[in-house]
Amino acid sequence: MPFTSDQLSEIYYLWFSSLNQWALDFQGNLERILASIAIAKERGATLRVGPELEIPGYGCLDHFLEGDTVLHSWEVLAKILVSDEAMGIVCDIGMPIVHKNVIYNCRVIIHDRRILLIRPKMWLANDGNYRELRYFTPWMKHRQWEEHYLPRIIQAVTKQTKVPFGDAVISTLDTCFGVELCEELFTPASPHILMGLDGVEIFTNSSGSHHELRKLYTRVELIKEATLKLGGIYLYANQQGCDGDRLYYDGCAMIAVNGRIIAQGSQFSLNDVEVVSATIDIEDVRAHRAKSSRSMQAASAERYHRIEVPFALSRGKFDDITGEDSASLSGNNSIDVRFHSPEEEIALGPACWLWDYLRRSRTQGYFVPLSGGIDSCATAVIVYSMSRLVTEAAKRGDQMVIADARRIAGEPEDSTYIPIDPREFTGRIFHTCYMGTENSSAETRKRAKQLSFAIGSYHTDLNMDSVVTAVRNLFGFVTGIRPQFRSHGGTNAENLALQNIQARLRMVLAYMFAQLLPFVRGRSGGLLVLGSANVDESLRGYLTKYDCSSADINPIGGISKTDLKKFIAYAERAFDLPILASFLDAVPTAELEPMTENYVQSDEADMGMTYDELSVFGRLRKVQKYGPYSTFTKLVHEWGSFLSPLQIAEKVKLFYFEHARNRHKMTTLTPAYHAESYSPDDNRFDLRPFLYPSRFPWQFKKIDEVAAVLPDRSIQSGSVDKAKTE
Repeated sequence: MPFTSDQLSEIYYLWFSSLNQWALDFQGNLERILASIAIAKERGATLRVGPELEIPGYGCLDHFLEGDTVLHSWEVLAKILVSDEAMGIVCDIGMPIVHKNVIYNCRVIIHDRRILLIRPKMWLANDGNYRELRYFTPWMKHRQWEEHYLPRIIQAVTKQTKVPFGDAVISTLDTCFGVELCEELFTPASPHILMGLDGVEIFTNSSGSHHELRKLYTRVELIKEATLKLGGIYLYANQQGCDGDRLYYDGCAMIAVNGRIIAQGSQFSLNDVEVVSATIDIEDVRAHRAKSSRSMQAASAERYHRIEVPFALSRGKFDDITGEDSASLSGNNSIDVRFHSPEEEIALGPACWLWDYLRRSRTQGYFVPLSGGIDSCATAVIVYSMSRLVTEAAKRGDQMVIADARRIAGEPEDSTYIPIDPREFTGRIFHTCYMGTENSSAETRKRAKQLSFAIGSYHTDLNMDSVVTAVRNLFGFVTGIRPQFRSHGGTNAENLALQNIQARLRMVLAYMFAQLLPFVRGRSGGLLVLGSANVDESLRGYLTKYDCSSADINPIGGISKTDLKKFIAYAERAFDLPILASFLDAVPTAELEPMTENYVQSDEADMGMTYDELSVFGRLRKVQKYGPYSTFTKLVHEWGSFLSPLQIAEKVKLFYFEHARNRHKMTTLTPAYHAESYSPDDNRFDLRPFLYPSRFPWQFKKIDEVAAVLPDRSIQSGSVDKAKTE
C-alpha cells in the first residue's frame, strides 16, 4: 500500500513526551503514559512517542531478568490497549519482550486496540553507566522480521494471535515512519540512514539518556545531523527525572526537520508528564530530498519490510487546516536551542534529582553537616534551589508538587498549605548543623550560621570536643598510649588517626540528628543525610572512609571543585545570596588539625596537587583511557612550557599512587548524582580493582627513564617537586 499525495500539502500533528517514570512503579508509569496520550490526543495529535522502556521504567537493571517484569509490562500494555485514551492515535510505547526465549528491549507500535509492529533494539548501550547487554540481546537480523505469538492477555484485547517482530517500518496512507532506539542514533551507521534512503520520512527515537554536564550539545548535534543530509522528521522523546538510581534523565525532547530543531522540551523539570508538539508540512521533507545524489543512493537502497496500515497520520486537505495551525507550521523556521550553562545545570539537575528522591522515598526532609567550606555550602544551596523549583511549581498551580510538598512538610490531609516562599519551605524540610571542635575556626562557624539563615534551614550548632576526648581517652585507657597531633609531637599515624576520629564521629552524629530532629520539632519520620564530597576528592581519595562523605545520597559527588566554585559564584547572583562570596574567598581546609602560628591545614597542600590538576588527571585516566605512562607523555606536551619533565613525572606518579592506594574508598562511596565523565564511582560507571600495586614499579620506572633524558623546555625551571610515592 504505497502512500500517495492527492493534495497540495499534508499537515502532521506530532507529539512526543518526557515522562518521569520510576523503575517497577507499574501503576504510576501507566498513569503517566495514559496522561501523555490524553494530552496529545486532546491537542489533535495523530502520533505519540514516549521514552525508552517507559512501562517498567528504564532503570530496572537486573529486574529485567525477572519474568515478573515482563509479565507486568504486558499487563500494563493491555490496560493501555483497552483505554479510550489510546483510541484514534498511533502510540509508540516501550517495554521488554521475550521472543523465542530471548529478552529484547522493544518498541510496541499500537493503533485502535491492535499491535502493528514490535521493533526490538539493534544496537545496545553498554558503556559508562549502561549495561544493556547484561539484560537484553540485540536484534541482529537487520531488515528482517518474524512472527511473534502474543500472550493470551493481549490476544483477548487485540484479537490477534501473532504480530510482526523485527526491523520493519510502518507504511500509512500518506507517509512512512520507522523507529530508531536511543543508542542507535549514536552509532556510526545509524538505522535512520538506510530507512531514509528507502523512503521513511518520519523517524521516532525513544531514549533513556541521562544528564551529564555539557553533554546536551552532542545530543542536539546528532539529532540535527540525522536529517540534515538525509531529510526527514526526527521525533526524540526522553525520560526525565530520577527513576531510582544515581542518574537523572534530562528530558529535552525535540523535533527536528531537515536538520533544524523546531521544538524543544524542558531539560530540567518537576513535571511528571511533559508533552511537546509541532505542526509539520511533509512536503518540506520531500522538497529537501529532491536532490540527484540522494536519489541515486535511494534508488539502490535495500528494501525494508513495510507494515501497511489503512489510516493516515495527516489530518486531511490543506484547506481544512485552521489559521492557528497554519501559523504554527514549521516551514523553514527553526528555534534557538536552549543550552543551560554548567552553573545552571548544577543548580537545576541535582535539585530535580533531590526532589524526586525525597518525595519517592517518603521521608521528611534532608540533613547536612555544614562545615563552613564550599562543598557543604554547595550541597545546601542545591537544596535551596530545589525549594525554589518547588515554590515556582506551586505558584503555577502544579497539584502534584503541592500535594507532595504538604506531605513532606508534615501537613494534615485537609491542609490548604501552599509553599510559595523558598526560605519558609526550606525551613520545614532542610536541617543543617555545624559540628565544631577545638580545631574549628570562628570564621567557618560564622559562615555556616549565616548561610543557614540566608537559605532558611533549621540550624543547630554544637561542639563535639567532649565526644572526641572520650574516644581518645578510651584508647589511652585500653593501650596506655594517648595519641597526639603532629604539632604536639605525635607521629604521622597518631596525627591521621586523630583527624579521622573527628570526621567519623561527625558521621555518627549526623545520623543521630537526622533520625531525631523531626521528633524534636514535633513531627514524625526521619531525614535523609546528604554527603558533600566532590568528584575530585573522591578521585584522589582525599576523604575519610565512613566520615561525613558517608551519607544516604550526595548531590555533588559527580561535580568537580572547579565547577562547584563557578556554581557558587552563579548562585550568589541568581539566588541573591551575598553570603556566598565569603565561601569563594576562603581557603579550602578540613580543620581537623590544630592551627599554629606557622601552620594552617589546607586541602591542596594536604593532597600535593591542585583541584584543577585533579580534573586533568581524572579526564585523562577515565575519558581518554590513559594509564600512568600515557598520562605522563601527554602532559609533557601540555605542561612542558611551565614544568620540567621531572616535575611532571613526580606529579603523575603521586596522583596514580594516591588514587590506587585509596581506591578501596570508592567501594563504599555514597551514591551520588552522576554529572561528570570522569567520575570514579565504583558501582557501575568506573569498574576497577580496589587492591592495586600502588607503587606501579614497572610503569613508574619507565616514566623515570624517559623523564631523565627529555630536555627541560619549561620557561621557569624550578626545583623538582619533592612529593614522593615511597
